[in-house]
Amino acid sequence: MTYTIENKKIRVSVTDMGAEMTSLVLKKTGDEYLWQADPTYWTGHAYNLFPICGRLWDGKYTYRGKTYEMNLHGFARKTKYEMIDQTEDSISFRLTDSETTYAQYPFHFTLILTYTLENATVKTTFHVENHDDKELIFAIGGHPGFNVPMGDSAGDAFTDYGFTFSEKCEPKQLCMSETCYYLGETKPFKVRCGKSFPLSHDLFDNDAVFLTDVAPEVTLKSGVSKRFVRVSYPGMKYVGFWHKPQTEAPYCCIEPWMSIPADDGKVDDLETKRDMLRLAPDGTYEQSFSITIG
Repeated sequence: MTYTIENKKIRVSVTDMGAEMTSLVLKKTGDEYLWQADPTYWTGHAYNLFPICGRLWDGKYTYRGKTYEMNLHGFARKTKYEMIDQTEDSISFRLTDSETTYAQYPFHFTLILTYTLENATVKTTFHVENHDDKELIFAIGGHPGFNVPMGDSAGDAFTDYGFTFSEKCEPKQLCMSETCYYLGETKPFKVRCGKSFPLSHDLFDNDAVFLTDVAPEVTLKSGVSKRFVRVSYPGMKYVGFWHKPQTEAPYCCIEPWMSIPADDGKVDDLETKRDMLRLAPDGTYEQSFSITIG
C-alpha cells in the first residue's frame, strides 16, 4: 500500500514494501524528482538498507560459528513494514524480526523508519531497537535515486549537472573490484577547488563511486536550469554515487551509508565485519539523512 504526505512545498509518497519512498514532487512545478523505477535501468526508487550495506562475498556471512545467507543490501528493502503513525507531513513504518528474518539474521530487533517534511526537505530517520539478550550488529544506509534532468520542464541535459560539497574536503575513493567488493585500499578523488566534480555517464563505467572523508552534505545541481537535489548526511561515514554502469541512464543515486560492501574474496564474520554498528541489549540507535529539492 502507498501512502502520501505533503506540505506547501513538496508531496511525498511511500510504500509499505521496504518503507520505500516512491515519489518526491516539487509542487510549484509539478515535477517528479525521484527516479521512477524504469526496469530498463534500475527497478528501485529509494531503498532503505538494513542490516547491511552492499554485497556479502558469495552472499554469505558467519556469526558464532554458523553461516547465514543474505541478499544485496539486506532484507529490509524487500520486506513489508507496518504503517504505525501518519500526520499530514510525517509518516512512520515499523519492521520487527520474524521467523523469515531470523533465519538470515539471528537477532530480535525493531526498525522504525520515519519520513518528516519541512519546507522543501524530506528527512528520513532510522530508529533501531535491540530486543535481544546479545549485542545487535547492523548497518544502515539510504539509496535514493533522482531523475536527471530533474523534471520535464527543466530544459537541461544530464551533463549540465554537477556535484558540490558543502565545504572543502579531500575525499578518498574506495578501491573496488569489478564485482563491487572492497579491495582494502583508498585513493584520492579529484574535486575542483576542494568542493565540486562533474556528473557524467562514464563516471559509473566501473560501477558505484564510494567516497569517505567527505563534507556532510552534497548538492547535485544544473548549471542551466538551477534545479537541484541536496542530500545532507551528518554522522554518516560514506557517500556513494551510482547509476547502472556503462549506460546513459537518466538518473543518479546519492547514497549515505554507515558501512560498505564485503572485502573481495572474504566471507565476513559479522562480529569483525568492517564499520558495523553495535547496540547493547535494550539499547536504541537513531540516525537520519535529509533530501532538499528546488
